[in-house]
Amino acid sequence: MKPEIVQGDLLDQDVDVIVNAWNRNIILWWLLLPQGVSGAIKRRGGCQPFREVARHGPIPLGQAVLTGPGELPFKGIIHVAGINMLWRASEKSIRNSVSNAMRIVHQEGFASVAFPIIGAGSGSFDCQSAKETMVDEFSKIEVKARVLIVEFTKK
Repeated sequence: MKPEIVQGDLLDQDVDVIVNAWNRNIILWWLLLPQGVSGAIKRRGGCQPFREVARHGPIPLGQAVLTGPGELPFKGIIHVAGINMLWRASEKSIRNSVSNAMRIVHQEGFASVAFPIIGAGSGSFDCQSAKETMVDEFSKIEVKARVLIVEFTKK
């Protein structure tokens, strides 16, 4: 499968679900000052998705958890544990995050999903390398869903 790469804001995409590049859920969400995608979700969608993800406890690196969308217009949010305890992403954590998020997309029957570039923000992974890693991982996945990789640009 080949994802579409678009410019814009992840939260403005017309898709069923979005992916939030989250931490491993070790630090309680309310102790964090969410940045990037998580910060935007909290500002526009409220705290409910983070309360839900907290109930899952620690998330293994590269795994994914589905929550409701809060006040956002999606069917859900898939939170992927793309960064480790030292706030670093790796090729493996990015690949596993993509494949586990897509497993949820397939299992839940979502028709479309939008991803940020996993690991490129607070995960300190090179943006271009992270995007290339994601595209390569998507090439190994067979699903019917429409997939977007959203490169953030301000309005």
